[in-house]
Amino acid sequence: MKQLIEEQHRADLLRAHGMQPRHRILLSGPPGNGKTSIAEAVAEALAVPFFTVRYDALVGSFLGETNTRLARLFDYARTVPCVLFFDEFDSIGKERGDSHETGEIKRVVSFLLMQIDRLPSYVVTVAATNHAELLDRAVWRRFELRLAMPLPSHEALAVFLDRQFEGWPQRPGVSANSLASKLGEISFAEALDFCQTVRRQHILSLANRELEDILREQVELWTSRVIATSDASRPSEAASTPKRSKRRPEAAIGRRRGTSKTL
Repeated sequence: MKQLIEEQHRADLLRAHGMQPRHRILLSGPPGNGKTSIAEAVAEALAVPFFTVRYDALVGSFLGETNTRLARLFDYARTVPCVLFFDEFDSIGKERGDSHETGEIKRVVSFLLMQIDRLPSYVVTVAATNHAELLDRAVWRRFELRLAMPLPSHEALAVFLDRQFEGWPQRPGVSANSLASKLGEISFAEALDFCQTVRRQHILSLANRELEDILREQVELWTSRVIATSDASRPSEAASTPKRSKRRPEAAIGRRRGTSKTL
């Protein structure tokens, strides 16, 4: 990502040598691990507007309507250097070989890929997906950077928690490494939610409760929730051996830098 930002900042030098900066990024992985944050960080580093594609205003019910709206979207994006962000990209860039999809969807995907190819290099396109396996095979070739965003490792989670502790009025009385072990395999977003819950409870206690006690209480609640979820997902004996039955049950664009605009 640092290389891409440097290429964008020094694009004139690259163009003087007949090359263009990279400007298409595909991010894949489970939710809550920073895909949207990376797109926003690129816009911040380049000091350009950040546009998010709204599928509810983009996909039409009539033949050819979606392609018309896509054309308007890309025509607008070309007018200014910006970061164009497609969240949940699999909802529009899905595999064309899927027999369950209609011909209209296949035409939309083909048109979308053609439009992405035609974007100038000063428009940084970032696509994010939680289901990389659903993307059309041709989508992957369109993006110069293809980065996986998996769940954080134990070490990365501990670093993230320690950074949260730095903003607290006092140390929690437990190491970030120990807390990471107790929370288990979670996303950065879940870890942030946990830390914010602890901080809220400490604020509401008006400093009448120790931060360490609140943290211990929240860890116990977290652990019980995880156990309950695990038990609920495990099939019961009765469910695993069903009784016999006589009958068989048959974008518009949202702009995030102070103002918003919709097409």
